Amino acid sequence: MPNRSGIAIRGIEVMAQAHYQPPFTLDGTILSLVAGIGESIGRLSAQPEHANALLLRRINRIRTVQGSLAIEGNTLSEEQITAILDGKRIIAPPKEVQEVRNALAVYEQLDVWKPTSEPHLLAAHALLMKGLLDDAGHYRRSGVGVMQGEQVVHMAPPANRVAKLMRDLLHWLEATDQHPLIASCVFHYEFEFIHPFADGNGRMGRLWQTLILSRWHPLFAHVPVESLVYAHQADYYAAINDSTRLSDCAPFIVFMLTMLRDAIQVSTPQVAPQDTPQVAELLRRIVGEMSREELQATLGLSDRKSFRERYLRPALDAGLISMTLPTKPNSRLQRYCLTELGKQVRGPL
Repeated sequence: MPNRSGIAIRGIEVMAQAHYQPPFTLDGTILSLVAGIGESIGRLSAQPEHANALLLRRINRIRTVQGSLAIEGNTLSEEQITAILDGKRIIAPPKEVQEVRNALAVYEQLDVWKPTSEPHLLAAHALLMKGLLDDAGHYRRSGVGVMQGEQVVHMAPPANRVAKLMRDLLHWLEATDQHPLIASCVFHYEFEFIHPFADGNGRMGRLWQTLILSRWHPLFAHVPVESLVYAHQADYYAAINDSTRLSDCAPFIVFMLTMLRDAIQVSTPQVAPQDTPQVAELLRRIVGEMSREELQATLGLSDRKSFRERYLRPALDAGLISMTLPTKPNSRLQRYCLTELGKQVRGPL
């Protein structure tokens, strides 16, 4: 993360302040984004519970984990993450598999963590970095710089100030009267500036913003904003850079609110895969583990391409069915079976 000019001066000022106040200003763009997101949330809340809510939560959680980890260099695909979620073994670097398992476990605990609790923050980091970092669950004990290539682009505050800075930030979050949409963005940026852990800061910052927002409205627990941030990764770092340079996190607030606005739209499709009669029929016909040929035969289909595009692929993408050999999708021994989600969506026969 890029360096903020006057970091030493800012640090002294923060330490001297009785009430910590992160530096940010609000403008018409920010207020307009907040109003627009609020209207979208209001419209969604007024709608009756959709039958595909469970499916959408699963799909969006997989997108969230894949996007957040991809920003940090994890190469696993949504299909591989789905296989891990379903308890299947995949061939992939052990570290990347561990990262996925940890992230899935942490996001499952969103209902437990309290955003303003330091013990919960540390516990979340311990779980997120389990088996990946010796000092998981503890603030860093040494200085840290963020690199771009061979260049240091951000020197975080000294390690001996991290605990106080984090407590100041958490106290501000608890006391602020700012709208949660704004407060969550400010927290996210300041967290990245402090860089409190030896590793996992990006993942934790994005996780904690999701947690803050989910306490305002539960919908945000299942909005895959991380996948959009990954798609706009250069803009993400540019927003951090601009905020640091200006000593004002307004550019980062605008960026994250834009991502949240867009993520709400893409996370609530009007037609989900199980709403199509083709996928619904496929779910009804699967018994145990079946090959592609067996599935086509039981459905009375001869066109392999049509079967793949209208039946098989949508069901796989939605996590309703899974491959018995996920790392060998074209194997002649490949079979398909219902996932737990698929069984719930299908219901009793």
